[in-house]
Amino acid sequence: MVDAFERDFAAYVGTSHCLALASGTAAMHLALRELGVGPGDEVLASTLTFIGSVSSATFLGAALAFIDSDSESWNMSPELLAEELAECARRGELPKAVIPTDLYGQCCDLDSITRICERYEIPVVADAAEAMGSFCKGSGTPERKSDPGKRDEDSSVPMRHAGCGAKAAVYSFNGNKIITTSGGGMLASENGELIAHARKLSQQAREPAPYYEHTEIGYNYRMSNILAAIGRGQLRVLDERVVVKRRIFERYREILGGLPGLIFMPEWPNGRCNRWLTVVLINAAEFGATTEQVRLALESENIESRPVWKPMHLQPVFKSCRVRGGSVSERLFRDGLCLPSGTAMTDLDIERVAEAVRRCAKNAAGLKR
Repeated sequence: MVDAFERDFAAYVGTSHCLALASGTAAMHLALRELGVGPGDEVLASTLTFIGSVSSATFLGAALAFIDSDSESWNMSPELLAEELAECARRGELPKAVIPTDLYGQCCDLDSITRICERYEIPVVADAAEAMGSFCKGSGTPERKSDPGKRDEDSSVPMRHAGCGAKAAVYSFNGNKIITTSGGGMLASENGELIAHARKLSQQAREPAPYYEHTEIGYNYRMSNILAAIGRGQLRVLDERVVVKRRIFERYREILGGLPGLIFMPEWPNGRCNRWLTVVLINAAEFGATTEQVRLALESENIESRPVWKPMHLQPVFKSCRVRGGSVSERLFRDGLCLPSGTAMTDLDIERVAEAVRRCAKNAAGLKR
């Protein structure tokens, strides 16, 4: 089942080699180790992300520095990355790797990021943990090994799955993701040698001998057959899940789109987001309530919502790390709220949440639905 899941996943994404693992964090750890990241090295990463995207660098003894988001996609700003790498080059201290995140299923501008990094021969590891089923327009789009259905209104424009085009890409099947194996992850790459050695490391780095022999230290990171079987079943409904997620987003926007001071997460023009979560920004002065007041109001009605990821450069554990920019991600964290977005939600569920949000707005009674 593990072998079959890897083949199925590679065919869906359009990549050559995949390795099924116990978690997305394990996949990132192996990717960075394969790139030679170690003590004394530095890794650049998106600051607006989940800690699992970057903690693996610390496992290997590397230091982290963070890049702010842009306002268009909410992902790593290519402009700020270029500034940071130019400064690193002037100091003669280039990073060992760059990790951009596809935030909430929104593809980052991977083409621009990889072009910038190629000038300095720095590999990119794409954190596509939240982006299964997301696609973007890009150069060098690989020929797909399967037809996952219509991805773009203009069929003449090639669409590339999130993560494709990086040195390696990491995906997650945690319980909250758009498809899940309850826990699990995938490491994907066009580099067969990278995946082959990562596979060895994921199985305690056992040498090909009739007895257990080890010449390097490995990990117990492989996915089980049972979880892989679940993953194969989940992969078959991924396209349907994306349709449902995007419908949930559009229904929220239909109901709440006219509220002053409430803005929905934009869709990057060059991509098709899976809308893993429906995310809004709330301008307290215009809306009449802060993001936290709205969250607490929803909680009082037994509706769970969550703030946007707290930027890594604001985390106490990374307080000494350098950041390029920071104001965009700080604003998104301050004003952002993730609304319930599960694919089992009915129209009545969506309307209940939306009405609870509306009640928080000033003069909500006078606004047309």
